[in-house]
Amino acid sequence: MTTRLLQKAPDSSRPRPPAADLPVVLLVGVVAGLLLVQGAVASAAPIVVAASDSSAMADAHYVCDGIDDQVEIQAALANLPDGGTVVLSDGTFNCSGSLAPAAGATLLGQGPGETSIEFSRNGMLNVSEERVTLDGFHIRGSGYVNASTDTTLDLDQWLGVLTVYASHARVCNVTGTADASIQAVFLLLHNPNIYGPVLEDVEFVDCRAVDTGTYGFLHNAWGSENTTIKNIRYENCTAVNCGSDGAFNQWVTGFNFAELNDIEGLRVTNCLAEGNLESGFHFEWDPTKRDCVFIDCVSRNNGRKPYPDDYLVGDPDFFGAGFYLPGGEVTLVNCRAEGNGAFGYFVINPEGMLLYNCTESETGRDSTAGDPRKPISYCILQSLPVSQSPSVVMDHCRSLDSYGWGLFVCGTENALIRNFTMTDPAGIDGIGAMLGCPSGELPVNSTIDAGISDSVIDLAASGDRPQTLVQIVNNRNVVYSGRIVSDAARPVVVEWTLAGGADLTDLEVLPAGGTA
Repeated sequence: MTTRLLQKAPDSSRPRPPAADLPVVLLVGVVAGLLLVQGAVASAAPIVVAASDSSAMADAHYVCDGIDDQVEIQAALANLPDGGTVVLSDGTFNCSGSLAPAAGATLLGQGPGETSIEFSRNGMLNVSEERVTLDGFHIRGSGYVNASTDTTLDLDQWLGVLTVYASHARVCNVTGTADASIQAVFLLLHNPNIYGPVLEDVEFVDCRAVDTGTYGFLHNAWGSENTTIKNIRYENCTAVNCGSDGAFNQWVTGFNFAELNDIEGLRVTNCLAEGNLESGFHFEWDPTKRDCVFIDCVSRNNGRKPYPDDYLVGDPDFFGAGFYLPGGEVTLVNCRAEGNGAFGYFVINPEGMLLYNCTESETGRDSTAGDPRKPISYCILQSLPVSQSPSVVMDHCRSLDSYGWGLFVCGTENALIRNFTMTDPAGIDGIGAMLGCPSGELPVNSTIDAGISDSVIDLAASGDRPQTLVQIVNNRNVVYSGRIVSDAARPVVVEWTLAGGADLTDLEVLPAGGTA
């Protein structure tokens, strides 16, 4: 059983009632095209709602006056047959209450640059019924307060300007923003008090969260049952400058796919995260991640939050990553991380993780002299034994012009790194790549007793900015191959190896422009 979220009942005295014989010329072609794409057959003409500043009032069934416009929109939604469409005209709709489409409804605007829904007085767009489609408008939310105390919203009650509670929803071509008084612009939330079944089959296409004070896209779950969110798809979506308009909290990310929820069957294609306060693409540590795939995604210039003065690698008080990937079955294909604050790719306790044909460039490029951080292009940490072998595969990945370590592998077992290219890292403390755990860098709670064990690493590295291009520390049964080309004082340094050590038989070391 589901509960539809409504703040105010429709006032039938205000709108013009829809009539079956009223001609509807506004956007008939667009609506027909939408229905064809969805494979549906129109059973009734769309209901048109005009904004108070629209030029399309003559063709509308409902005309808004710019005050409490949710009343007219909700009345139109209430008069739809299953599978029907409400068309919003161009212009601005001022909503001082929430909207809640019925099951099977479509809410269709003229596009984010033409149709805008402005929410105030805790108004939101809530998808609490199944098979709802939202398409073609801009949303903005601001000034949210806790009604009982007249303060900002309770941090324990996560809400979004657009919140999807129910399955089989489609959100297309919607741009949104919000100030720092609400938890997210786009929120996917399993709340058993509203929708009890598994939350699944939700699609975001061509959606954008821009210049916000809060999270762009966020997944979360309440309760103890059905907390795994399944089969979620993002295509051509963007989160830009989230956390730039104040900050809801210090953890604001562009995309956060697992806050308190587990996630299974996630597909993220051709998406962009840029200029966000914390990570671009993010999962929290504890949730389970299964079958999560990113293809052709870009994460740049994230990690705008100031660094802690006592920052350590993997510090939970700072993410600053292009892709923040703590554990789970996650695959990245053809992804790019550019100029992120602390990490290009942060991986911890991988369980069959794959990075294929991924590129990092200029991680930490805004670092300054005396900065406590240690920028790392690819950071792979393991503090607990994992069941998968290999635990992580990196194939045909590249690090270009890192401002710190191009690669850091610590406490990791059963890793397979093939065809890795590292070009001209600046290094940290005179070292370009750290393969193993130097003193003080192994995670505090680690049960792993070697820097790297039972692994294969094949790499091509070049550059002479640091004194040592590659340092190998505390290895056990690790086979190296590839080529190191450098005029650095000590291109490769091997220290403190354990039983089986590091096999360097197939690792060639050459001076730049010369031969061995």
